[in-house]
Amino acid sequence: MYIKEKLCDVINRVAEAYRNEQSLRKSKLSIRDTIQIIIGAEGGSLAKELHRAGYNVSASALSQRRAQIPVNVFRDIFMGFNKACVDGETFRGLRLLAVDGTAVSIPRNPKSDSFVVHSGAPNGYNQLHMTPLYDILNKVYLEAVIQPEPQKDEIGALIELVRRNSFKEKTLIIGDRGFESYNLLAHLAEKENLDFLIRIKNNRSAMREVARLPMLELDTVIRFTVSTTQTKEDKQKKHIFLQVPKNSKEGSRTRRGRWDFPSPYPMCLRIVRFQLDTGVFETIATSLPDTFTLEDIRELYHLRWGIESSFRDLKYTMGIVNLHGKSDSFAEQEMYAAMTMFNFTSRIAREAVIRQPEEGIHAYHINFKMAAALCREYFRTEDADYDNLLEEIGRHTVPVRPDRQNKRNLKAKGFAGFTYRVSS
Repeated sequence: MYIKEKLCDVINRVAEAYRNEQSLRKSKLSIRDTIQIIIGAEGGSLAKELHRAGYNVSASALSQRRAQIPVNVFRDIFMGFNKACVDGETFRGLRLLAVDGTAVSIPRNPKSDSFVVHSGAPNGYNQLHMTPLYDILNKVYLEAVIQPEPQKDEIGALIELVRRNSFKEKTLIIGDRGFESYNLLAHLAEKENLDFLIRIKNNRSAMREVARLPMLELDTVIRFTVSTTQTKEDKQKKHIFLQVPKNSKEGSRTRRGRWDFPSPYPMCLRIVRFQLDTGVFETIATSLPDTFTLEDIRELYHLRWGIESSFRDLKYTMGIVNLHGKSDSFAEQEMYAAMTMFNFTSRIAREAVIRQPEEGIHAYHINFKMAAALCREYFRTEDADYDNLLEEIGRHTVPVRPDRQNKRNLKAKGFAGFTYRVSS
């Protein structure tokens, strides 16, 4: 089955199941049509999207219909589409999943859960925070947790992602320093078929056993025991004490006060430290066996940058910096819709043939921005030709420049809205 047929089949099944469950009244816009419009939408106004789709209804009518569709419908489509497709690229038999977080700005609403106020922004603003699992080699989003920015908890989000997914094939999760946590590492170690590779701190705030290691390239195994008590025996055995509040419950947001396992709890970590060209040392905690060398670990951590590039495409190419709704739920709908269209584009682009020049400095790969535009048009067009699409995608390429280094832009972006008013 072609990729478009797979996605449309999932949309039809999920929309029909929800319609039957809710017994919604008839409308010029069906649930299925509304979902397809949102998934295929670009960064223009709703009126423009409706005109392009051939619907003679107002933007307000679309918003009212959207309000009848819960976020879970869009999530079910996103997950169902992933389940219907095969993404087979691996690294020595491991499926590589990067994890990180990114913020999405939405219209200002002080009454919303996403409203943020601090000394640097006394008037406040609204943001949602998304923590996804991104398949680096296949270039698709696998899963995500979306939280209001004031309740952001990336470690808790990753624990939730690990809990609600079964990893049927050998998988490696790669994370940056924000995911350094005894509790998280225990969750990752306990999960079947799952390995981890997490960058951790080098300084005095690093894990006690890591802080004791010499500052040079190394590859060693450390063993220790985590305890939530401070008995005489715990102290004699030099257990690592985690102060867990008595009233804390599983899933507590307090990083240092979160522990979901028995006490005492033995842990074993492989610690790999390597030096960058800048002279800076990076330290990695991993569960990978020593068949993966220090150079392998270095390469795997470097591949994590793929999720940073995907965030840029998700926000600007797929358009979640220009949302069409003014509520948290509408924003979440569009975030799942954007990830669905991102995966739709990526899976189609993998099948396009790129003709590499016989002579030239650079190799070439797909221009994802152009591929996304072509795939959106293909998704919206009935009876569109798939072979022509692949040929067109293959014609739009950009050179691969492996030595180019881009600094991460950490400046907060405001919400870029439209001038019309719609209900939410």
